[in-house]
Formats: sequence, structure tokens, C-alpha cells
Amino acid sequence: MLQISDLQLKSLTELHEMLGAKREELRALRFSVSENQLKNVRGIRDVRRDIARILSAINTKHVNASQA
Repeated sequence: MLQISDLQLKSLTELHEMLGAKREELRALRFSVSENQLKNVRGIRDVRRDIARILSAINTKHVNASQA
């Protein structure tokens, strides 16, 4: 699980790379659920929340940059 304080220290390019990786992880988890291979379905929820945290950090950086 990602921490907001850790995300705030990263640059926009790092955040976008992390976002792509988490989206790919979510895609893989969804496929494994559909094939009945995944036992821990909660992992999908955790990845979705991580994606939301990353998107919030990206949005915060964009808002702060436009105000400056």
C-alpha cells in the first residue's frame, strides 16, 4: 500500500510510470480472477486504491504548478 507522503516526494514522470505499472497490475489481477486463479480478491481493491492515490498526487501537483 502506497503512502501519500511518499507519493508527494516523487516527480510527475515517476508518478506516471507508477500509474502505468499499477494499471497493468490491475489488468493482470482481473484476468486471474476471471480464470479463477486468484484466491485473494482483496488485492484488486488495494490496487484500485493505490491508483486513486497516485491520481490524486498527480492532480495535486498539477494544481500547485498552475497556482505558482
